[in-house]
Amino acid sequence: MLLQRNKLGSVRPPKRCRSDMDNTSTSDIVIINGNSHPDLANMVAERMGLKNGGCSVFHKSNRETIVEISDSVRGKDIYIIQTGTKDANNNIMELLIMAYACKTSSARSIVGVIPYLPYSKQCKMRKRGCIVSKLLAKMMCTSGLTHIITMDLHQKEIQGFFDIPVDNLRASPFLLQYIQESIPDYRNSVIVARNPGVAKKANSYAERLRLGLAVIHGEQKEAESDEVDGRYSPPPTSAYSNLLGNSVEMCLPVTPRNSTPQHAPSSSRTRTTSVSVGVPEHPVKVKPPLTIVGDVNGRIAIMVDDLIDDVMSFVAAAEMLKENGACKIYVLATHGLLSSDAPRLLEESVIDEIVVTNTIPHEIQKLQCHKIKTIDISILIAEAIRRIHNKESMSYLFRNVTLED
Repeated sequence: MLLQRNKLGSVRPPKRCRSDMDNTSTSDIVIINGNSHPDLANMVAERMGLKNGGCSVFHKSNRETIVEISDSVRGKDIYIIQTGTKDANNNIMELLIMAYACKTSSARSIVGVIPYLPYSKQCKMRKRGCIVSKLLAKMMCTSGLTHIITMDLHQKEIQGFFDIPVDNLRASPFLLQYIQESIPDYRNSVIVARNPGVAKKANSYAERLRLGLAVIHGEQKEAESDEVDGRYSPPPTSAYSNLLGNSVEMCLPVTPRNSTPQHAPSSSRTRTTSVSVGVPEHPVKVKPPLTIVGDVNGRIAIMVDDLIDDVMSFVAAAEMLKENGACKIYVLATHGLLSSDAPRLLEESVIDEIVVTNTIPHEIQKLQCHKIKTIDISILIAEAIRRIHNKESMSYLFRNVTLED
């Protein structure tokens, strides 16, 4: 290699070719994974032309989690692919320990790739519980994660729980493409919202596919029974009655229209309102039986949601759609958790097909229910990793994606 000299006589190093820079940037990426979804991690690494990093995650006899990283991660960008499954607690601990191990090994950045974020449904305060999603976000930030890549959060506001950047990818383009290419005569379809809470998401699908919309309103099962644990105990009205009587009078002075407050008459009229003593009782919220708002007779019904776990509500909705004349019933969702005996219930139901992505492994469930179909989203995760590593804009991945998705 010839060295060039400048006008001052000093040696100027040769320019590096573009291929050398590309190889250097690629070698800075290390992809590791836990035990939650190794197949997805291998597919993402293969799409990026990388080899999965050497990381062993196993459990001792006392169920403690041990993480061993065989390759050097000093000064490198680490991408930990770990999703949520039915074994959510172990999945979380494996992720936290892997992230902390990379942090203490001087990794430059640690990005958590969590296609399905566990505990995302516990993002609201309920009775005497807590917002578990907030606690989980704090734990992840403390462990050393510098960035989060996830997909279709149950509530978009969960991103605000994190003190680090969060990219919430969407699977709707894959599901819309499946409807257009794999459902025969999809123009005769109607998008169905299983409950009013999913109506915005269903409306977004219906508008982009130019299809009709139907909403299932009401609830089949009984409301949650009241427990005698002090939570619903009324205030002691007898004490109020002894002190104040049976009613309370609120006297408000009425100022004449043409007089000022400083010159108001001493014997002004009063308006008296009589109210019952004690705190008013909240009326009971009673949901009507299941009803369908919209026409599904002779149509293909497509129910959309972000998660399929407990399938009883889906089965009940499908039976009502069938009773109202739906010729075929599809269920599309991003995450297919399918806990407990969900595969058996789906196999025995009137649902014709269940379509989910591979954010959560469900190979065993597919053996129990032949109706389950899988869409591969590894290419979306690989592209997100590439753009983050090269400091490119993520806007292309959110093109034509609405806030309701």
